[in-house]
Amino acid sequence: MTKLKELKDRFMQDPAFREEYARADEEYALVEALVRARAAANLTQAELARRIGTTQSAIARLEGGKVSPSFATLRRYARATGTRLTVGLVQTDR
Repeated sequence: MTKLKELKDRFMQDPAFREEYARADEEYALVEALVRARAAANLTQAELARRIGTTQSAIARLEGGKVSPSFATLRRYARATGTRLTVGLVQTDR
């Protein structure tokens, strides 16, 4: 299995990817957190899908950033990976 950091490093070599990544940093941070939680729980997408009650393809779309998950979905994902969902708002520089 390719490690997430190795995959990210490879993609970051592409200037177009880097630019898009910077624009979508918050979304990528969520996707990265999801994949890290699943990897830390030592689960495949299929195993996680079974725990949550969905399909492997739904997990792939979620981890690929192709869908905007509901809080309920994120809570189920967290529970299935042995993690806890937290949400916060941070003041931005204006």
